[in-house]
Amino acid sequence: MPRALITGVTGQDGSYLAEFLLSKGYDVVGMVRRSSTVTFERIQHIQDDITIVQGDLHDQSSLVACLEQYKPDEVYNLAAQSFVATSWSQAVLTGEVTALGVTRLLESIRLVNPGARFYQASSSEMFGKAVETPQRETTPFYPRSPYGVAKVYGHWITVNYRESYNLYTVSGILFNHESPRRGLEFVTRKVSDGTARIKLGLAKELHLGNLEARRDWGFAGEYVKAMWQMLQRERPEDFVIGTGETHSVREFVELAFQHVGLDYHDHVVQDPRFLRPSEVDLLRSDSAKARKELGWAPQTDFKGLVELMVEADLKRLTQR
Repeated sequence: MPRALITGVTGQDGSYLAEFLLSKGYDVVGMVRRSSTVTFERIQHIQDDITIVQGDLHDQSSLVACLEQYKPDEVYNLAAQSFVATSWSQAVLTGEVTALGVTRLLESIRLVNPGARFYQASSSEMFGKAVETPQRETTPFYPRSPYGVAKVYGHWITVNYRESYNLYTVSGILFNHESPRRGLEFVTRKVSDGTARIKLGLAKELHLGNLEARRDWGFAGEYVKAMWQMLQRERPEDFVIGTGETHSVREFVELAFQHVGLDYHDHVVQDPRFLRPSEVDLLRSDSAKARKELGWAPQTDFKGLVELMVEADLKRLTQR
């Protein structure tokens, strides 16, 4: 059976990808950082079916050891400091993990296991102050946060290792993808959790930042299939993955509160503490290449995604 190594396996994308690869008959190895507070909540239901190994993108020796021991056919780098807001307060850390961590992993693959196929999790945040809309594979990058800058580095170092060392390396430029497994610090999950708490009488207000920011939001569980599809092709190429639709934070909030029979105007407070130093106003994907060459297309619409997340948080909070 093929073997895959997933960094960031305990995250939203890592957990969905591990599920997907198991369904395809893979032997899945998940890399986690040594931590006294590490949580396996997202992979608890499949934890007995995967191999957990300790490693860290800060520490190249741990990456080399992992590759030497398990010799994966595919490596999916989903580990990162992935929260844009935190990248402003921890800019150097973000660069170390989200940028240089990619180089450490690629260099380890080059030295130990050059036959492995490598997937890098690139991000629509690389487009930032977009020079064209919609954004496609050829759109120039203009990142607007330390996170976006770090992701641009990770993207280009992946291209460089492909072209310089003839490694099979690809980047998936994924637009925003959400789910009930999204961290509570992300705005979509903050909204779904806050809406559920207000509906259940556990809170009265929801404090948010810029309600007019627009994003291309899809369901994370469907996006991991595209990651796998990129590594099954004969020739390595990069792909933009998204819905092609754009919606504002305000629209997300309105749908969430409508779903539970409430008016968001009565509960949402715009709070300047949550505004970014520089904002990314509009991101919208052109995933025509992925639709044509991978046969990939999103299945869950925006309204369905919002309702899925709100329902999951209602259930979670009710069962506590």
